[in-house]
Amino acid sequence: MKFLAGSLRIIFWGFIALICAIVLICSAIYLYLGPSLPSVESLKTVQLQTPLRIYSADNKLIEEFGELRRTPLTYEEIPPRFVQALISVEDRSFETHVGVDAKGFIRAVLEFVSSGEKGGGGSTLTQQVAKNFFFSNKKQFTRKFREILLALQMERILTKREIFELYANKMFFGHRAYGIQAAAQVYYDKDINDLTLAEIAMIAGLPQRPSRANPLSYPDAALKRRNKVLSDMLELGYITDPSYQRASKAPLTAGNQQNTEKRDFIAPWVAEMVREEMLKRYGDDSYSAGFRVYTTINSKLQNAANLAVQRGLLDYDRRHGFRGAYRKIPADASIPQAEQWEKWEDILSNEPDFGGLSPAIVTKAEDNQLTALLADGNTIDLPLAELKWARRYLNHSLKGATVKKASDVADTGDMIWLERRDNQWLLAQIPAVQGAFVATNPNNGAIQALVGGFDFRQNKYNRVIQAERQPGSNIKPFLYSAALAKGFTPATIMNDSPITIVDPVLETTWRPKNSGYVFDGPIRLREALYRSKNVVSIRILQNIGINYAINYISKFGFDPGKLPNNLTLALGSASITPMKIMEGYSVIANGGYKVTPYVIQRIEDVSGNILFENHPATVCRSCSQPAVTEPPPVSVEPLNSDGTLVNKPSSQPIDNPVAPRIIDENTMYIMNSILRDVIKKGTGRRALALGRSDIAGKTGTTNNGVDAWFSGFNPDIVATAWVGFDQPQPLGGVEWGGLTALPIWLDFMQVALEGKPEKILPQPPGIVTVRIDPKSGLLARPGQKDAIFEIFPKDRVPTEQASEKVNITVEREPTEEELQQAIEGQGDPQSDQSQITAPELLF
Repeated sequence: MKFLAGSLRIIFWGFIALICAIVLICSAIYLYLGPSLPSVESLKTVQLQTPLRIYSADNKLIEEFGELRRTPLTYEEIPPRFVQALISVEDRSFETHVGVDAKGFIRAVLEFVSSGEKGGGGSTLTQQVAKNFFFSNKKQFTRKFREILLALQMERILTKREIFELYANKMFFGHRAYGIQAAAQVYYDKDINDLTLAEIAMIAGLPQRPSRANPLSYPDAALKRRNKVLSDMLELGYITDPSYQRASKAPLTAGNQQNTEKRDFIAPWVAEMVREEMLKRYGDDSYSAGFRVYTTINSKLQNAANLAVQRGLLDYDRRHGFRGAYRKIPADASIPQAEQWEKWEDILSNEPDFGGLSPAIVTKAEDNQLTALLADGNTIDLPLAELKWARRYLNHSLKGATVKKASDVADTGDMIWLERRDNQWLLAQIPAVQGAFVATNPNNGAIQALVGGFDFRQNKYNRVIQAERQPGSNIKPFLYSAALAKGFTPATIMNDSPITIVDPVLETTWRPKNSGYVFDGPIRLREALYRSKNVVSIRILQNIGINYAINYISKFGFDPGKLPNNLTLALGSASITPMKIMEGYSVIANGGYKVTPYVIQRIEDVSGNILFENHPATVCRSCSQPAVTEPPPVSVEPLNSDGTLVNKPSSQPIDNPVAPRIIDENTMYIMNSILRDVIKKGTGRRALALGRSDIAGKTGTTNNGVDAWFSGFNPDIVATAWVGFDQPQPLGGVEWGGLTALPIWLDFMQVALEGKPEKILPQPPGIVTVRIDPKSGLLARPGQKDAIFEIFPKDRVPTEQASEKVNITVEREPTEEELQQAIEGQGDPQSDQSQITAPELLF
């Protein structure tokens, strides 16, 4: 008995000693490690690295920038089923422990005491949060004890919900996904609340093995891990046996949803514009601070613009011939066809799509058709009738011989590009030509759609804001507006006849021409604009003066320093971006108000707090402001014998409302009316396909067809389309603005105006309509059969009545020799700074 009592005392005091030793060791560890522990309080205000996300006006994701994919959630936003799944597989005692699993803690201490090395296993969710927020993955025994100490502190300072929330948003789930919401999007393209039980279990099983149990890389291991989570949930009573049976037998549905190519909505040039702006505002924090930027982009209109530009450039390319196969991949005659096709499929699957085009390899070239293999293993036939356009490209104006056989176009093994249009595959090619398109709301400047080229991956150059090109006749409405403001009317008779401008100092001669070298003699100003008469534009500029014209045109948003100080201004020789052209047309579309284009509507931080919100100047027709006075207008006689106009100064105050009004409403209403005639009976007649009377616009084509433009609008939307080569060169053929750029605008507007009622700018009280004689521009005679209606400011209505015989003196018709000289002449006009070759515009 004494021996037994002695033994018990030894055991008792030994146990006490062990406890004391453990306490002493823990105390020593705490005293040694405690001062270096990070503050747990920082977890209450922790900022998780979250990418910059850019959204459309209708809340669709455009792009995200940043290395980590993460969408933080609050505990309330986490589905309870996921909480159960994670606790089941990771930490069953999460709700009751104090941050550390006792068995794991004792095991770690004993292993440290016996071996001096860190023990393994048993980490709670709290410990994992401590490790992921404060420590690296480097294995050190001190790190384990610091992790335990931090976990104990966390449990005292944070609630269980706060700890779980940190875990759910911090942990790595593979494939750049951090947090459960990002994982749901990466693997299933769903919100976490929309996942099935099987999908939730799959994600809950990932944190411990994000690489080795990943459903994309190791599907078998992922299924085993998922079913282990489901089994644990069943064991703990979180799910029923029927639910377990269904979920455990569910097939693997995970797929990589990260690629932007799979999105329905892309606006890469917009995303890049926003990214650059965010870098200016917030620096490198832009990529990790979780900013959300909401743009003015309308996803439906952006999709329409993407498609319109791509189709417009592809159609141009088809008109100029086929440049041949993209690549040649000869067939290997030594292997079976099935094996050869597998190799070709691998090659095609690694070839990116550009501008909606799909790569294909010709497997058979016959007389009547080509057969081509797609990346998915399917084959398609291209009949000869669909290949007739593919005459060999020689240059922009010349094509080779007529295609008589399909095999004339491509051979077996040729890689070609195909376009899917109207449920039909068509032969295509990546265009060498480029384009730009931008559309905005003219009442506040909100950009609705923007396309900077054929494909962003092909070339990131944003031609909307970076390409300064000659606008050609697209500039004429601004010049004519200046003339209207100075006294001209739509009925002013101009002299459309050859003109020669001689510079005696430089000994140069310039003979500008109209399209087709056609001159019509006396012509009303309205008709001269909708028929885009170059000579008339020059005569107008001569009359109103270059300095006045530059000052007036700059009101529309153009930099006066970039407007040429010579007569070529009338023909669009300035270098202007599509964005600036669109901004100028916005003033015409809204009736004379200055609005500034913008694309960022608001910026939010990761918590949804608004950091910036755009409040653009908006058109307000009911607002009033003190009147301002335009330069003295001129009254115009029908025509002088030398083709110039007579100045008769007067003064007319014009209301200037708040928003701010920069152009007289009468001038803008008249210009709207004339530009609607461009559509009805001028160079923009192709737009009649819309079947609307409220659209207006102007074509533009520079000398030799280097740049093609169309800008058009109604009171609610204005858009500009440009087509040309990055290195300026002729587009070739008859590539005018009405053929090349207008179809892009038209395709877009068919979507933008669909279901919208017609809307015409309200007629100002200062405008009246009278009947005039179409030949003289004077008041029509009573009963005159060919009289037409015209609009005038009240103070500029003609006072004279046309006589039966109108005697208008015009310059004599040129002789054959003079006409030939006009056709061949390419003289340079005088410039205050340098010689500038005038663009002689077609339309």
